[in-house]
Amino acid sequence: MYKFLIVEPLHAAAMRLLDERPDVTYEVIENPNERLLVGCIGDVDAMTIRVSPLSPAVLTAAKRLKIVSRHGVGYDNVPIDACNRLGIPVTIVGATNAVSVAEHTIYLMLAVAKQSVASMACARSGSFAGRGKLRGMELFGKTLLIAGYGRIGRQVSTRAKALGMRIVVYDPYAPPDALSGLRVVDSLADGLRIANVVTLHLPLTKTTRNMLGSDELALLPKGSIVVNASRGGILCETALLEAIESGSVFGAGLDVFAQEPVPAGSPLLNSDRIVLSPHSAALTEESLVAMGKATVQNALDAVDGRLNVDNVVNPEILG
Repeated sequence: MYKFLIVEPLHAAAMRLLDERPDVTYEVIENPNERLLVGCIGDVDAMTIRVSPLSPAVLTAAKRLKIVSRHGVGYDNVPIDACNRLGIPVTIVGATNAVSVAEHTIYLMLAVAKQSVASMACARSGSFAGRGKLRGMELFGKTLLIAGYGRIGRQVSTRAKALGMRIVVYDPYAPPDALSGLRVVDSLADGLRIANVVTLHLPLTKTTRNMLGSDELALLPKGSIVVNASRGGILCETALLEAIESGSVFGAGLDVFAQEPVPAGSPLLNSDRIVLSPHSAALTEESLVAMGKATVQNALDAVDGRLNVDNVVNPEILG
């Protein structure tokens, strides 16, 4: 028998995959903390995890753990160094949420361009005269810099082209065939200098943390839009606020933040030039079903000895 630990509930469709396996038992932890996980992981063969932080102490307490299966494509809540040291593969869910996140990215882009926060306030207050102060932006003909041209970035590109936008890509790690026919810049700075809109689709790493700060935002043409639906730490929020308040940046669409939830007193909450969502870009019914199933399948594949290497973020430990 294999024992699975489900850290934070998964979609019912995903749980059915486990129920169909007579050789698998599982425990669901709805409100995890380090002490609780350390106490129950000793005999666990596979763990799934969503957004809760996973500490090295929990992994050290695991004696049989064969996989940490992440419900999503980011994995900054998983201590990769500790997993590498202990020989535990970490998996993600591939392209399962790419369409949902890409659609949400386009939504944020449009909502900022059309000044949706201010216009909604006018409509709800009955102040239709206030519309005279609104000045939206057309996206047609504008240049979109996509930083990170992976599964999500490619889906964003397809949809932005339908809006008549010109696409520029920055991704030093993308395979050449994925960039065929595109305008590619060699540095982020080169792309920022010509971008009317920049959207981020990168993992949060030591290299990408705060990669978009004051100096980088200053390179954007006046009146540009910034969208982040990847990870909050990639964008310096203080620098963004200063750029919006000065008028050099038109506005921003943010689904992710350096601190989540956003603190109650954060100035991010007060600007009508910033469209916010609560790290929910991937949370559509279709995406949750697909992500949940992929999360469970990765875990099952690991105990069955047929793990898909393409889903493993630390394949070097597989030997």
